[in-house]
Amino acid sequence: MKVAVAGAGVMGAGIALSSIQAGYTTLLFDVNESALLKGESYIRKELNKAVEKGKLTPEKAQSMLALLSMVTDVTELRADIIIEAVLENLEIKQTLFRQLEAVNKAETILATNTSSIPITQIARGLQHPGRVVGVHFFNPAHIMKLVEIISGAETDCEIAKKSYEWAESLGKTAVYAADAPGFIVNRVARHYYVEGLKILEEQVAPLESIDRLCEASGFKMGPFRLMDLIGVDTNYAVTGSMFNLFGQDAKFRPSRIQKQKVDAGHHGRKSGQGFYRYEE
Repeated sequence: MKVAVAGAGVMGAGIALSSIQAGYTTLLFDVNESALLKGESYIRKELNKAVEKGKLTPEKAQSMLALLSMVTDVTELRADIIIEAVLENLEIKQTLFRQLEAVNKAETILATNTSSIPITQIARGLQHPGRVVGVHFFNPAHIMKLVEIISGAETDCEIAKKSYEWAESLGKTAVYAADAPGFIVNRVARHYYVEGLKILEEQVAPLESIDRLCEASGFKMGPFRLMDLIGVDTNYAVTGSMFNLFGQDAKFRPSRIQKQKVDAGHHGRKSGQGFYRYEE
């Protein structure tokens, strides 16, 4: 099976890394060549870390890298399963899938890594909507075990089954989820971020104290450290999506503080600054 990943950001690069680690020939795509090179650098860096820790031999790391190739031309993006990990924007995802449908065989699985946009909406307008399925990884994708498999209204059962089996072949724990706002994890976890931001907005406590309190309660990471890891911009986009999908229910209201961070380009670890500062 040949795998392709569209989008070379941290999430897309992590998915591509998971794929080559499992022995799949993998194509990584991005329209931005600098983003593609950054994605390749991320993959090499993570493999080097594994070698340094004794989890991989240098030879094994090199054999994994040999499975990876990169392209900036969408017409070269042909595979048996393609996972998009582009911006959390319905129009961008629909446009990409229309382009992919035009250059791939009818059997190609078109998987979306969306965090919150309904699979049914993404598949709308395609000639073969039955082959669109949600395959939602969590950041960092090559480490986190859970993968949600989401079927839209027209997703073929066999497509969902093959996607589930592929995720399991990566060493992941796959679960089926309904095509509902936020699916499982983002629906449950959304208020972990939203309430933390509300406390900060109301000046009840500084963000460092909020994080420490949550971590002292048993969470591995406080909401602000976790948003920085996920990407402040990505987290904000998901909250905005869910706010609209739930009819602009006030309890999902995106935070003004988070919007300001996004506008300033403070996107978290990937940009070197989010709610915290990060040194290389």
